[in-house]
Amino acid sequence: MKYFIQPVSQLFAAAFIAIAAVGTPALAAASARDIDALAGASYLYIATVRKDGNQSTAARVWFIATPDGKMLIDTNSDSWKAKRIARGSPVIVWIGSASGPAFIGKAEIVGDPAVHDQMIEAIPKKYWLARMGLFGPKRAKFDSGQIITIRISPERDLPEGFQSQPGMPAPALSEKAVRQPNP
Repeated sequence: MKYFIQPVSQLFAAAFIAIAAVGTPALAAASARDIDALAGASYLYIATVRKDGNQSTAARVWFIATPDGKMLIDTNSDSWKAKRIARGSPVIVWIGSASGPAFIGKAEIVGDPAVHDQMIEAIPKKYWLARMGLFGPKRAKFDSGQIITIRISPERDLPEGFQSQPGMPAPALSEKAVRQPNP
């Protein structure tokens, strides 16, 4: 099995890179590092930015990677994560583990029923607990507004080893905002 997983993840990464090379603008921000990490990851760890500009605590979530280099997650509509994203908070994402490759990105709430259907179908295929019917998105939860789908678009990679620091200032979406002017 070990020998099967590695070639599959390499093929997955190669396919994403090939699509990017053809000029798909959505993949321009997704790095090869992130694409490779997503291929083998079961979880994302997501932190939002509070009104005061500080990071929230990172939460582990199930996700689906889309062919255009974005990620889809579901969350309760009344969660802090959902409230912050609704007001425009960027997201800080770690792939695979709380110390995995990290990036900062933009997030948006998706109300499209077709995307909800994609989540309803894909999550049980990826996660055993959802396949057993214990967890996972359900049409009734979307229809009642209990859960929402969030689409995450990577903006820029964060340095290797970047760690979650709840209560500390969040990195900027743009590298230009990070650089200090020369005196």
